Amino acid sequence: MQAGERVRDVHVSEDTLGVDLMDGRTIIVPLVWYPRLLEATAEQRSRWTISGAGYGIHWPDVDEDLSTEGLLRGAPAGARAVQG
Repeated sequence: MQAGERVRDVHVSEDTLGVDLMDGRTIIVPLVWYPRLLEATAEQRSRWTISGAGYGIHWPDVDEDLSTEGLLRGAPAGARAVQG
């Protein structure tokens, strides 16, 4: 991970998650990728903290954690390996 990939700010709307990075990039992904955030209230979505030495975002009210690495890869929550 690069130092510029640290979180600067987070914006959550009714249908998107936007993450501003220190290097000036903004990642925007559909909120439907993250069911916990999608189902959360606007107030719960607004209460986030930077975690993981600046490379992560934590929403304590809904127990959701995202990394800038995963966001940059475009990895939805459901994209994790499925056990068969």
